[in-house]
Amino acid sequence: MTSTDRKAMIADYKDRETVAGVFAVICSATGRAWVGQSRHIDTQQNGLWFALKLGSSPYRSLQAEWTAHGADSFRFEQLDRLAPDLSDMARKDELKKRAALWTARLDAEAL
Repeated sequence: MTSTDRKAMIADYKDRETVAGVFAVICSATGRAWVGQSRHIDTQQNGLWFALKLGSSPYRSLQAEWTAHGADSFRFEQLDRLAPDLSDMARKDELKKRAALWTARLDAEAL
C-alpha cells in the first residue's frame, strides 16, 4: 500500500456518513433487555461486545448477565435509525425520545 492509497483510505473513512440510532441488547437465557442510543449505531456492537468480553463494561447488570450466561446468549438489535440529515441538536433530542420509547416498550433497562 502506497502512502497515497493510505491517505485516500483515511479520507474515505473520515468522510463516511454515520447513522445514529437506538439499539437493544437482549439476553435469550433470561429475556432481559437493555436499550441504548448511539451516534454511530453501525459500530456500536463491536465496542459494547469488546468491553463485555474484557469484563470492563460500565453497565453492571449487563456485565453480570454476560458473565453468567456467556456471549452466545446475547443478541444486538438495531431498533431505530435516524435520518442522517438531522442537525446535531435535533439528533440528540430524537435519540433521547426514541430510547425512552423503546425502553418502555421492551420493559428494558437503559444503557
